[in-house]
This record gives sequence, structure tokens and C-alpha cells, in this order.
Amino acid sequence: MIRRKRNRQLWSPTVAGSGWSESTLAEQAWEVERGAAVRWAIAGGVFGLLVGLILFAPAAWLATAVASATNQRLVLADARGTIWSGSAVPILTGGADSRDASYLPGRLEWTLMPRFYGVELSARQDCCINGTLRLQIRPGLGRIKATYAPPPGAAGTLGQWPSAWLGGLGTPWNTLQLGGTAKMASPGFSIEQVEGRWRLDGKLDLELEAVSSRLTTLETLGSYRVTLTGGSSEGSATLLSLTTTDGPLQLIGSGTWGPAGVKFRGEARSAGVDEPALSNLLNIIGRRDGARSIISIG
Repeated sequence: MIRRKRNRQLWSPTVAGSGWSESTLAEQAWEVERGAAVRWAIAGGVFGLLVGLILFAPAAWLATAVASATNQRLVLADARGTIWSGSAVPILTGGADSRDASYLPGRLEWTLMPRFYGVELSARQDCCINGTLRLQIRPGLGRIKATYAPPPGAAGTLGQWPSAWLGGLGTPWNTLQLGGTAKMASPGFSIEQVEGRWRLDGKLDLELEAVSSRLTTLETLGSYRVTLTGGSSEGSATLLSLTTTDGPLQLIGSGTWGPAGVKFRGEARSAGVDEPALSNLLNIIGRRDGARSIISIG
């Protein structure tokens, strides 16, 4: 008992005098702090990399997304800048395996600004867009929605495009080789893609002015209005209507655009003495039935 007590007394002053216990605890604390600092540094590096990728993501990423969403029918070629501020040449094609393509003069410029609902897209193109076109983009689970509301006091004219641009979509546009101008206007609309299907809510008017075709000797075929009217309910089809406002080629028809695609029924006929000049075109537009041509899609 005396020896054990004496040994304890001899040992205790040695520990107290050397400070070995305190040194070991300090080293352990330092190791813990160093490990935490390394983890924070790695987390900060990863976070900075992600922020950099988001802020400076190339415009080509947006071009790839647009091509995928439109089944390669709208291609943003020669994309420059970032997804937030960039430019490209818009090209219409007949799809992934199509050799048809047509582009617009000048470059399409855009900016994307984050908003609480998603992002706001501002698009400009001197040749075609009326001022700056602004769309509210709302992404969601398996869907994406774009909404257009005209500025206060504006007429709702989105822009105008050459009808020849449609030739890039392939048949039948590449055969018709149209001339003239296509003007688009709307009092407001929303277009939504849900699991690969498109749905329109609102109204869009497409005015085809001074339309011409290389398939006829007539200088112009006429002017026409295509109206798309969408329903607000989920799964409702968009109504289509085609009317003639002027010209020797009379077009009329109606249909729907829904999950099953486009369904359209109409007819084309000539106005009086112009029938011989329009005969070949009437044969191509649809199924010939006497003086008229029956148009059937879907």
C-alpha cells in the first residue's frame, strides 16, 4: 500500500511537469479543426465550381435544349455567349434526318433573368421580332410553360417573318416554295409542354399576307388568317381555323391540335377565271374534287 501510494505520487508530478496530457489533447483538437477546414475548403470549391458552371454555362447548352424540345425542327446554330446572354442563328428543319433547312437573316439575341417563378426570356431580332419579346418561363416536374403578355398599350404584335422560312420544315412547304410575309399577333397566351405534348391556352393569330408560290404563274395567291384558340382546361385541344381575306385562291377549313396531333379538314378552290393557273397547285394541296381540292390532315 505504501509503495503504490508512493508510485502514484512520483508519477503525478512527472505528468504535471511534462504537460504531455495537455499536449496530446491540443494536437487532437488541432487535427479536428484541420479536418473541418479541409472539408469546408472542398465544399467551397465544389460550390464555386457549380456557381461558375451556372453563371457561365455556354449558349450551346440552351441550343441543345431547344433542339430537343422541338424534335430538331428549330435549331439555334452558331450559338455564342452564355445561356443567360447569348445569340444564335435560328434555323427551321424537317427534323433530325431531314436535309431541308432555312435560316433567317441576322442573329437572334436573348437574355435570361431569374425570377421567383423561374426566368424571364427577352428575345430580339432586328429582321423579325417587334421590339423585345418577353416570355415568362416556368419550369416544373416533367413540364415547362411559357407565357406571353403584351406590354400595356401595345397591339400584341409579336413580329413578322418571311413565309419562305417555312420551307425548312420540309414537305409540303419545300414543294410550295411560298413567298410573302407571315405576321403573328396575340392578346396573350401560354404554351406548355407536358411529357412531350404541347398545349395552348389563349389565342394566336397568324396573318399570311401576299402569299405566292413558284407552282403557279400568278403573282400572288392571296392573304389568309390562321387562328389558334386554346382552352384553359387540362387536356383540352386547341382549335384551328383558316380563312381567306383576299386573293384568287380561296382557302377555308377548321380542325384541332391536341395530344393526338393535328386534325384538319378544309378545301381550296379558285376564284373564277384563275382556275387554269391554279390547277396544278390545287392538285398538290389536296385531293381534287372537281373545281375544288379537299384538304385532310390527321
